[in-house]
Amino acid sequence: MKRNENDNSTPCNNDRQSTNNNAVKTVTLTKLPETEFEVMSAVWKNIPPVTTAILMNQLGNEKGWKLQTLITLLNRLTERGFLHSEKAGKERTYYPCIKKEDYIQYETNLFVERYHANSLFQLVNAFTGNNKLSKSELDELNTWLKNQEEE
Repeated sequence: MKRNENDNSTPCNNDRQSTNNNAVKTVTLTKLPETEFEVMSAVWKNIPPVTTAILMNQLGNEKGWKLQTLITLLNRLTERGFLHSEKAGKERTYYPCIKKEDYIQYETNLFVERYHANSLFQLVNAFTGNNKLSKSELDELNTWLKNQEEE
């Protein structure tokens, strides 16, 4: 299935559902192991569809992975609903079913919940530690806070 480079659509539904074997599967976001996150990061960096060969080129050399390792990780991500896979001749192509921004937001929320009791103040306090924020950082933070009040 050939897609236009400017076409951002994927075979995955926009409401985080994908079709596998004609059955609709709802994707539940879960924290990815580091290696699976590395694969997803490589997928997100490319314009879909992404082939196994493209990913192997990027990750195989960098990580020293064998093809079977990459295929195993791609299969796990497909089973979890993070990727949609299609057969294209002898090659498999992959489409992300989760936007990078959505996943980063999910992981950030987990982090804030777990380590900072859902407190933005505690997060900022821990982040800055004993360091003072610069004038431009304070201005940016104040602008963001004002925008939050307006919403």
